[in-house]
Amino acid sequence: MGAQGLSIPRDWDDITPEWMTAALSGHFPGVEVSAVNLLMRTDGTNKRARFGVEYSSGSGPAQVFAKAPDPGHAELNNATGGLFNEPRLFQTGVALPVDHPTPYLSLIDESALNYIIVMEDVTTRAADPLNATRAMTVEQAVNGVRALGRLHTKYWGQRIANEPALGWVQPYVAWGRMGSKIPVAIELMGDSCPDEVRAMTVKEIIEDTWVPYIGSLSTSPQTLLHGDAHIGNTYLLPDDEVGFLDWQVVRRGNWSVDVGYFLQGALSLEDRRQSERDILEEYRAALDLPAQERPSAEEAFLRYRASASHGLALWLSTLSTPDWQAREVSLSLAQRYSAAFVDLESRSAVSAV
Repeated sequence: MGAQGLSIPRDWDDITPEWMTAALSGHFPGVEVSAVNLLMRTDGTNKRARFGVEYSSGSGPAQVFAKAPDPGHAELNNATGGLFNEPRLFQTGVALPVDHPTPYLSLIDESALNYIIVMEDVTTRAADPLNATRAMTVEQAVNGVRALGRLHTKYWGQRIANEPALGWVQPYVAWGRMGSKIPVAIELMGDSCPDEVRAMTVKEIIEDTWVPYIGSLSTSPQTLLHGDAHIGNTYLLPDDEVGFLDWQVVRRGNWSVDVGYFLQGALSLEDRRQSERDILEEYRAALDLPAQERPSAEEAFLRYRASASHGLALWLSTLSTPDWQAREVSLSLAQRYSAAFVDLESRSAVSAV
């Protein structure tokens, strides 16, 4: 998905009406943009912006959303294999049977570690982007796992291998440069850090638990994974359907990393403890697969238990690095995943899988 001869702007201020006309014309033939107004920008590990768009001819969206890598984080994202995944996925045009922003333009400049995506602004559909300072209801979380079940079903097992447009998608593997500052995060958590987690060394959290869990994702039928399905990459529609943003960690691997990461971070501790087994059964029911391909209830719960090691490692690392996420967001998720890690006896589950 691209526009002939269109280059990637250096900054949001460089997006002109002529540039936006070219960006949108593939999806909205005949449009001519007369004005582009920067309504919002946020800069973090990625740069994001919302634009108001006015037209002198044709009809297109009144607002669009744009995303590009932050130069200060591009090398790290490239080293973990995630820099170009989202723009490349949107360039393929493959069906993603979950609600997500419609992409209008995706440009990649690999040599400059740069890209830009112009996409639908889902807030124009009254979507409510979430973060960890709020929790989903149980009913909303059920809708989320059903959506993941649809995605996973479409590309389960041989089905992903049979889709040539996804041949570039890499398996989920552990990346380096993780966890060195975890003791800082544990101190920031204070009394909310469970004693079991507080007693663990960085080696026990990362090398002995998280790395083996990530390794287990390649030891079972593969599917297409969102790869980063925590609550901050979701939104709610007015009917409580759940949509998914930020596909830059798209991978292939075992379903559990999506479902566990989503569910353990989306619910309050009380709701998760009371409802996770039932919600996991909703996920299994959403897998429209022959009985012999669908994981059993016992296997599903074992892999779900093991998946808490992923949320723990990632959000302790994130909490210890203040420029990655807002402190209150990182703290909320570190608390939820660490509680799940203990409740679900994740260390023993990792050993079992």
